[in-house]
Amino acid sequence: MSKPAPPRLSIRHGRLIDPLHAVDTHADVHLADGRVVAIGAAPDGFQPERELDASGCLVVPGLIDLCARLREPGLERKATIRSETQAAAASGITSLCCPPDTDPVIDTPAVAQLIRQTAQRYGYARVLPAGSLTHGLAGTQLSEMAALKHAGCPVLSHADRPIRNTRVQRRALEYAATFGMTCFLHPCDADLSDGGLVHEGRVSTRLGLPGIPEAAETVAVARDLALAEQTGARIHFRGLSTARATAMLAEARARGVAVTADVSAHQLFLTENDVDHFAANAYVLPPLRTESDRQALRAAVARGEITAICSDHQPHEDDAKQAPFPRIQPGISALETLLPLTLQLVTDGVLSLNQAIAMLTCQPAAILNSKRGHLAINARADVCVIDPNKIWILNEHTMRSRGLNTPFLNQELRGQVQWTILNGRVVFEQSPVQYC
Repeated sequence: MSKPAPPRLSIRHGRLIDPLHAVDTHADVHLADGRVVAIGAAPDGFQPERELDASGCLVVPGLIDLCARLREPGLERKATIRSETQAAAASGITSLCCPPDTDPVIDTPAVAQLIRQTAQRYGYARVLPAGSLTHGLAGTQLSEMAALKHAGCPVLSHADRPIRNTRVQRRALEYAATFGMTCFLHPCDADLSDGGLVHEGRVSTRLGLPGIPEAAETVAVARDLALAEQTGARIHFRGLSTARATAMLAEARARGVAVTADVSAHQLFLTENDVDHFAANAYVLPPLRTESDRQALRAAVARGEITAICSDHQPHEDDAKQAPFPRIQPGISALETLLPLTLQLVTDGVLSLNQAIAMLTCQPAAILNSKRGHLAINARADVCVIDPNKIWILNEHTMRSRGLNTPFLNQELRGQVQWTILNGRVVFEQSPVQYC
């Protein structure tokens, strides 16, 4: 049975920010049939079925997250597509890209279609599966990239598993280029990082933990940039973490290499010091680096060399973070901190408000070669309404994700989603009851 048409909605009295079209103004937005039909005055004869009062709020395109693990299929004990897309909707995220390291791996059209159809059935957020560059993420045999593209995979990826064989990496980039598909690459040399847990430096030495050197990232960046130039492929570095890598990125972009990059929001706020005392919720890969790396990442974001901020969401069950440090699992539950942390960059003077919104909307859309991420007339009605001044506490009551593994737990955050609209339907609205 087909769904009824989306209702006619009017979002009144909000501050409309559409970075793609350099719009920043107070204007009403009118939606019908899943599209933006008017900005400002309503069309003649338009009668909304519902009006949302966005007084004091920002009205922006639905957020786009370039990396969020939903744990389904294969790891449903940690989370599910339903639970995590609900969390995404509560976080203003209308589209998210999931890496291919599910079980089974997203290396066939059947798995890609399963994920997309499951998300469509629940209807909270649009899930865009990244297809695997190689079969089984084994790094040996190339996947059927054309079939994956046809099945709805907008990009190709190898998750956080580097392809050790440079010849295979080259062939994968060449093959992807023939289909015009961007390759998401996690820059990490598998041999230099093997066995490492945290950044190689004074904290790793003091804790007696094996380290991952800066060179593990920069060696991989150098290799991937050389291969991108050789093959003409479009590559995207997923989750840079070091100052040197940002400098290499800027130099390559200045030479015209078809490369983009994002950074995980937590890398802009945390450092290796946050892992001190064996803090399990601050254990991530790539590892938290030095204060100078954090400042360099912020500078690269401010200069527009890094063009997207993502969550790198990795929800875990409690047991995954309660073992001795060498046996705990890396990752942060991060959907619900993506927006407030990005808005904090505005407060910190790193970005303007328009730049911050662009980092979460039109710029990740461009990386995905998507027409989403804006609110022009006839655009898809993916909208996020934000109270930028609302202060709330991230805790087990306010989090919708199944994973509570975040170093920001029980902290005050500023900026809260009031409504999320996907394809013209309200998929989340903030309850008037606030838990603390």
